Amino acid sequence: MTATIHPPKAKPAPKDAHRHTAPPRRHRPWSLSRTAVNGALVLATGYTLLPLLWLLTAAAKDTGDLLGGRTLSPARWHLADNLQALVSIGDGIYFRWYLNSLLYAGVGGLLCALICVAAGYAFHVYAFPAKEKLFGLVLLGVLIPTTALALPMYLLASKVGAVNTYWAVFVPSLVNPFGVYLARVFCAGYVPGEVLEAARMDGAGEMRTFWSIGLRMMMPGFVTVFLFQFTAIWNNFFLPLVMLSDNKLFPVSLGLYSWNTQTHAFPEYYPLVVIGSLLAIIPLVAAFVCLQRHWKAGLTAGSVK
Repeated sequence: MTATIHPPKAKPAPKDAHRHTAPPRRHRPWSLSRTAVNGALVLATGYTLLPLLWLLTAAAKDTGDLLGGRTLSPARWHLADNLQALVSIGDGIYFRWYLNSLLYAGVGGLLCALICVAAGYAFHVYAFPAKEKLFGLVLLGVLIPTTALALPMYLLASKVGAVNTYWAVFVPSLVNPFGVYLARVFCAGYVPGEVLEAARMDGAGEMRTFWSIGLRMMMPGFVTVFLFQFTAIWNNFFLPLVMLSDNKLFPVSLGLYSWNTQTHAFPEYYPLVVIGSLLAIIPLVAAFVCLQRHWKAGLTAGSVK
């Protein structure tokens, strides 16, 4: 005889089985509150804008207020008097320096950006002997500080008779190894090889392909290199100090420095240095604001089907 095994009887469900038990509460990881983060950002913004605020208020103060530490006081304003003194001193030499800086930085930045974009385009598109070795030399040039090259460039300029001329400052500003590297990176990301090949199949020459297609696609890179070089040339101080002795050729940075060295003997130069520094930042701000629309990614999206 075989024993019959009966399954165990199921226990009746409790009356509140249909109710769902609440999941246990989980502790959220610790994090800064939104108020604390916004407060920190406001403090950082204020700390960043404080020098500009000081410059705006100090530009309207006279010598007594500047020496007395009353730069942030809104009691007295002498902005018109400071501007009139800036125009009259040295027969308007400050604005001569201003035009010199615009020439060095504006024209030099444009030509340098064009040279860098063309070099980066050539390094990316074409194959030639010792290509990577030459590009390695370009990267090596990035590691050399510009101040270390000032004395060799002065000796070279003295050999060719270019010392104390516009060319002594203008020609070195056309070289930027970091701009060449940056242009090659932009070319690799913005210029598809299929588009260049299609242009060649349509009969376009190499110069036409670069000027009409490559340069237009690399416009964000061109603007970026231009702004970097424009800012570097505008703020350049050591190279003009070494190369130039005629104050009519000074850029605004070197001119303001020459005034600042005379403030101990002539305190009336203090307001001129401050208001001159305020006017000197206007081209930098204007350049970044006017050219920011070119800093957009995806300009070539959809160009390759």
